[in-house]
Amino acid sequence: MSLKKLLKDNLANLFEPRETYTNKLSYDDLVNAESALGRTLFGPIPAGHQREFFESKKNVWIWHENFLDNLGKMQEMTIRYEVRPTGVYKRVNKSDYHKIEGEELENFRKAAHSYLNLVKTKLYC
Repeated sequence: MSLKKLLKDNLANLFEPRETYTNKLSYDDLVNAESALGRTLFGPIPAGHQREFFESKKNVWIWHENFLDNLGKMQEMTIRYEVRPTGVYKRVNKSDYHKIEGEELENFRKAAHSYLNLVKTKLYC
């Protein structure tokens, strides 16, 4: 469900205190609204692609993308990032986790901070 649809469906609630309004949305509704914002962080989404980026629970981030390739076959990729005391670990699809470092770590940090700022200012303010 898109953020616009969530807000439209709950338009009457917009004039209630924010705590009352957000408490009426389910956890899944909020994750979907956050993901709708998160997918915009990385530029335009090509036609035929679907993209998600969100924090699924504290210190666990999900990047998911699927699309039809040139042969018309569905391609799907899910990356799970776990922020642990010892670093940030990444798992692509169902492979083993490995620690990210350098530019990849910096890119993840920037994306996570941008996401948190975006949902804070657009959804929860």
